[in-house]
Amino acid sequence: MRNHRVVFASIIAAALSVATAFAQGNIYSATLQEQNPATAEVSTDELKLILQTGSAVVFDARPFMEFAVSHIPGALNVAPKPGLPASLYTSDVAEVGRLLSDNKNQSMVLYCNGPVCGKSKRLATDLLASGYKNVRRYQLGMPVWRALVGIAEIEEAGLEYVYRNDRTAWWVDARSAAEFKAGTVARARNIPLAEVLAAKDDGRLPMEDHNTRLIVFGKDGDQARAVAASIASNAFANVTFFDGKADDVIELLLVPKRERPSR
Repeated sequence: MRNHRVVFASIIAAALSVATAFAQGNIYSATLQEQNPATAEVSTDELKLILQTGSAVVFDARPFMEFAVSHIPGALNVAPKPGLPASLYTSDVAEVGRLLSDNKNQSMVLYCNGPVCGKSKRLATDLLASGYKNVRRYQLGMPVWRALVGIAEIEEAGLEYVYRNDRTAWWVDARSAAEFKAGTVARARNIPLAEVLAAKDDGRLPMEDHNTRLIVFGKDGDQARAVAASIASNAFANVTFFDGKADDVIELLLVPKRERPSR
């Protein structure tokens, strides 16, 4: 019952966000319009520009494994504040300070799991109390980012977690057919960029469930990201890319740790 209430609250919050967006005229420039917020909010368009220009540091305020499985490309994650239960998870301000060399004037943007998530708000409160001057939040968070932008990034720890624990995930190898045949991971489908549309017709993409988790890797991060973006633009809602090499993915997932070469 509790899970149903949480899901219902998330749906209501998202619906209110969309309603606000329509009132503002552009869903990409919408924010929650919270009453008396401690820190200003940024919209999806503003966050995209921030990431493109590097005008602020973007922090993912969620626990490491959530970040590792799926995060906004370009975001950083820090260790948790010690001594708190999972229900009150907060990132550690000391870790933020270490990354920023204690620059209290550094511009930063925080995000977490969407409109009803409190992690970014708690971190913002701690940062302000510690003297940081330029803290904003992307309170729409990961759910709206996925809905509007489409793609997220996965880390090595996330690759291992999904591969071991989610048998429903679809793995997409974006390399050429020849590279794919030379070796890939189990359960992977070969979908080069030019074949994304064809993959919708021949069974390489999950047309019966557009919310299926899709993990894309390629010869490098640029290739994987391009294919992930193309898949997401075809209305797939849970697309993540790995910003590394296919050889690293194959080694990570298929070679026992004791047999991996040291890096």
